[in-house]
Amino acid sequence: MNISPAILAGLALALAANVHDGTLRPQPLLSAPDTAVLGSASSPSEILVSVDQSASSKGSSMQTSSRLEIVRYVDGEFAKALKPLPAGKKGLKFNPTQPLDPKTLTKSLQSQGAAIQPGDTVQITNIEFRAKEIVIDLNGGGKKHFNLLQHIQVGVGGGEPAGPSPVVDSQNGNGATLFLEYGRDVPDMSPDDLKQQLSTLLDFSKHSAAVNWVDTLPPEFKQAIQDRRAVVGMDHEMVLAAMGRPDHKVRERDPQGDETEDWIYGDPPGRTIFVTFEGDKVVRVKDFE
Repeated sequence: MNISPAILAGLALALAANVHDGTLRPQPLLSAPDTAVLGSASSPSEILVSVDQSASSKGSSMQTSSRLEIVRYVDGEFAKALKPLPAGKKGLKFNPTQPLDPKTLTKSLQSQGAAIQPGDTVQITNIEFRAKEIVIDLNGGGKKHFNLLQHIQVGVGGGEPAGPSPVVDSQNGNGATLFLEYGRDVPDMSPDDLKQQLSTLLDFSKHSAAVNWVDTLPPEFKQAIQDRRAVVGMDHEMVLAAMGRPDHKVRERDPQGDETEDWIYGDPPGRTIFVTFEGDKVVRVKDFE
C-alpha cells in the first residue's frame, strides 16, 4: 500500500513531539479538534475529518429551547424594584455579567427621569432577544405608545372642537426598558440565570410566608386557591398560587384597544383553561373540556 508523503510527515511529527531524554512514549494522533481520523479507510483518499462540535453546545450562544423557557417562566413575572429605573426609550444599558456601574444608572436617571422607584411592583411585559443583547420591558416599556383616543377631538354644540379626551394610558409614564448588553453573542442561560442577572435591579422573591398571605385573602379567593382554580377578580399572584405557571401566554388587544393577556393551562383537545387578565385582574375564566 502506498502512503502519501503528507501522511508520513504527520506520523513523524506525532512521534517526534513526544520524545524526551531519548525515551519514546506513545502519542495519541487525535489531539486537536480538527484532526484526521484513520478509521477503516482502505486508502488515504477515504480518510475522514472529525470536527469538535463543543463550541455550539451548552455555554455558547442562546439556544431556541432556552428562549422558549425564558419566555414561559420570566415573561409576565412580577418583581419589586430595588433601584430607580429611568423612563424613555433609551432605557438603561448595562452588561449583566459585570457589577452595575452606579454612574451609568445616575446618568440615565438625570437625562431621562425616573419611571420606577425602589419598592414599586413591576411586571415584565416583553422580552426581545437580539444578537448581542436582551431587551426587557417593564410595565409596558419606556417607549411611549400611541393611543388613538388621546388624539380624538370632539365638537360640542357645533362649536370649536374640545381638546383631546383625558384618557389615561397605563403604559405611558410608568414603564422602563432594560438593555442587557453582553458584548458578544447572547450566551445560553436558564430562566433562573436571567433572574440572577437582574437581581441587582429586581427582586423576584415571593412572599416569605405564603400560608399567612393566603390567610389574609377574601374567603372566595382563599377557597379558590385551596381548590386549585382561578376566579374573576384574582390578581396574577393569586392565580400563580392557585394554578401555577401557565403552559402558554397570549397577549392581544380587544376592539376597544384594551390590552388583555390569556394564561392558558393545558392543550387542546384535552382540557384547556383560559384565564384572561386586564391589567392585574382576572376578568374571565373559560374551561374547555
